[in-house]
Amino acid sequence: MTTSIVQGPIVQGPIVQGPIVQGWCPGALRPMQSGDGLVVRIRPRAGRLTADQARGIARLARLHGSGLIDLSNRANVQLRGVTEASHPALIEGLRALDLIDTDAADEARRNIIVSPFWTEGDGTQEIALVLAKVLTSPEAPVLPGKFGYSIDLAKLSTLRTTSVDIRIEWHLSGWLVRGESFVTGAMVNTADAAASAVVELAEWFVANGGVEGGRGRMARLWQSESLNARHNRLPQRFQEGGAMSVFAQQPTPGTHTQGQLVGFEFGQMQAETLAALADLGPLRVTPWRMLLIEGATDAPQIPGLITRADDPMLRVIACTGAPGCLQAHAATRPLARALAAKLAAKLTETLHVSGCAKGCAHPGPAALTLTATPAGFALIRGGTASGTPARSGLSASDLTETLFRELP
Repeated sequence: MTTSIVQGPIVQGPIVQGPIVQGWCPGALRPMQSGDGLVVRIRPRAGRLTADQARGIARLARLHGSGLIDLSNRANVQLRGVTEASHPALIEGLRALDLIDTDAADEARRNIIVSPFWTEGDGTQEIALVLAKVLTSPEAPVLPGKFGYSIDLAKLSTLRTTSVDIRIEWHLSGWLVRGESFVTGAMVNTADAAASAVVELAEWFVANGGVEGGRGRMARLWQSESLNARHNRLPQRFQEGGAMSVFAQQPTPGTHTQGQLVGFEFGQMQAETLAALADLGPLRVTPWRMLLIEGATDAPQIPGLITRADDPMLRVIACTGAPGCLQAHAATRPLARALAAKLAAKLTETLHVSGCAKGCAHPGPAALTLTATPAGFALIRGGTASGTPARSGLSASDLTETLFRELP
């Protein structure tokens, strides 16, 4: 008889009329129930998978899941179609690959996004490892499940639009540790100092009422008062640093100094694709649902990859949708795929197709968002999946013509 080692509740239930916001993300030890089985999320250490780890994940996805693998907007890898019966063996396999934490609490705290464009010796990997150790220590502050961190030490920041709460960034005098939306921060020069500053800022967040009912984000706390009041309440050293890195646009597939960046339709691949990529070298996981193949100089000739910057599928985002997600009101990806093909010449900005108002695949605003509701799709311009619709009650069958006429 198999004994489940799931740590924490599995969210289950029928399709509902209104989305349920869980306030936490799935993990490996605390998976979440979806329409196609358990979603098991793996948090690669320091944002990197060795070739053996990637090859092992592909093998385990076939053995214990459906073989489908998702990349999340938090730079994690998700295995789909896992069952309660297959979950224990999957965890043991991941543990052998050094991809499992001591417990679900440590797993949730290690919510660190690392820029894939780090170079050897620039401090990124050292900070990531020290920070992970500090965040999972018994003395670490207890924070909401979605509270996250980014490490982005290049002069051109590619993570500025990625949703996190505390950032470690490049600075003229070293590195800058700052809260999301802050224009100042603490200057540090060592990995230990960076981790210490992160913990101090997280403790300040808790002490100043940032956590309510187990939830809370730094940007929301920061925006709750006047600028002067916010600034004056910060610890002194977080009021000093400025001159942050310059924002760069989200990278596209192709050749980069560190290797080849490749994308996937809706950030999803088959296990065989991951195994083939692992044969090319270590992989760096990104929050853009892409992978960077370390040291690769040419675009890999592997089916299912997006290797061109002008591929229209890069501008279309869609969640799992029905029936894979219990909360989705309609299928999303067939519609998104059809729209991308029809609107390829017209679609110059992001189109987001969401199965419900939660907008899990793209929490921020998009140029065009289509949100499935019990009464059809709502069309939202320049907003999020829960935004005010310009049109409502649209069917999937007539949306291609509707958007084709309305786009310039």
